[in-house]
Amino acid sequence: MSTSLAPIVVDHMPPARRSLRIAVVTETYPPEVNGVALTLQRVVEGLRALQHDIQLVRPRQTEADLARRSNGLDEVLMRGVPIPRYPEMKMGMPANKALGQLWSRQRPDLVYIATEGPLGWSALQIAHKLKLPVCSDFRTNFHAYSKHYGIGWLYRPIMGYLRKFHNRTAFTMVPSESLRQQLRSNGFERLVLVTRGVDTELFTPARRSDALRKEWGVQPETPVALFVGRLAAEKNLGALANAFHGMRAQRPDARLVVVGEGPAASQLAASVPDAIFAGTRRGEELAAYYASADLFVFPSMTETFGNVTLEAMASGLAVLAYDHASAGQMIRSGENGLIAPLGDEDEFVRLARQLVSDRAHAQQMGQHARRSAGEAGWGRIVAQVEEVLLATLASGAVARTGDARARPMAGVA
Repeated sequence: MSTSLAPIVVDHMPPARRSLRIAVVTETYPPEVNGVALTLQRVVEGLRALQHDIQLVRPRQTEADLARRSNGLDEVLMRGVPIPRYPEMKMGMPANKALGQLWSRQRPDLVYIATEGPLGWSALQIAHKLKLPVCSDFRTNFHAYSKHYGIGWLYRPIMGYLRKFHNRTAFTMVPSESLRQQLRSNGFERLVLVTRGVDTELFTPARRSDALRKEWGVQPETPVALFVGRLAAEKNLGALANAFHGMRAQRPDARLVVVGEGPAASQLAASVPDAIFAGTRRGEELAAYYASADLFVFPSMTETFGNVTLEAMASGLAVLAYDHASAGQMIRSGENGLIAPLGDEDEFVRLARQLVSDRAHAQQMGQHARRSAGEAGWGRIVAQVEEVLLATLASGAVARTGDARARPMAGVA
């Protein structure tokens, strides 16, 4: 009797997926609370879920801060100092020697620099020296902040430094098309649009809390406007106060809830003395604040993206913002929110009055906003980041001259 077996046929077997060793260098990361830190955490978690190994290089945040080492994650803590006007955040110090020793001993496949501070600059220099492929992220409008702190004369030098920094990398990821166009006009090269995502399971209208609204002292029909963000000059808080006064002229019972902390808190409190200042909120508690409000007012004109806009939309809120960053990308004015021309505060205040005067329309826009936010899932965003990392690896080592010999990539401007 024949014992021969039928042949095994494998049809279109996909190639094995390569796990990359990625050195991620950043000067901010949770538990620090800001859009850059939280976004980068989601990207790191997403890359680990795709079986990539992450070496996370960041400043030590407190004396009790300990490096974490777990499956697919190896933290390396460097010396840091408080950032002026942002004492709760640390800025990394130059670390050429430490990074040179680290990457000579544990050579990564590529380096991904998320911030452009002294630690990021050291990482860029050592990556070039060791001929490691390197890409970067443009996440914070440091150049735009200068005018809010009386140092507007530094705009050009800061922009020059940022241009030099990013043009020495294979690709620079930017979160919005408007920012990409602005940077292109200032001589930035090889810009790749990679937007940001939102956790629609965390930020959802289902977290609306009658108990929380009772704490605020408001009735079910009371329109509650919410602001979430750092209370600092660059957030344009004067426009927030003026917009809310416009709302009050339309609806005297309107209330303002402010989530966040910062040096301009006392100034905002003087402008809107009966506002509810909730301080910093995180996780499910923050999500409940979003869902329990009725409207979201965000007057900032210095965001690179503005995560809070997406969080508010996912929570089912009608958003009022300027035609800028994520709001400019995501909001169709009158359909899923309202946007004012950038810098037109009179129109911003007029739209605030309009928003609070028609509760049914605001609720309808909030429902549409929720659906729009569902298109911005983190899985798709992480896949875009991975594509840039793979293109960076394919580009090879960066030349000593500082010119990135990157191969063409779809979507690069």
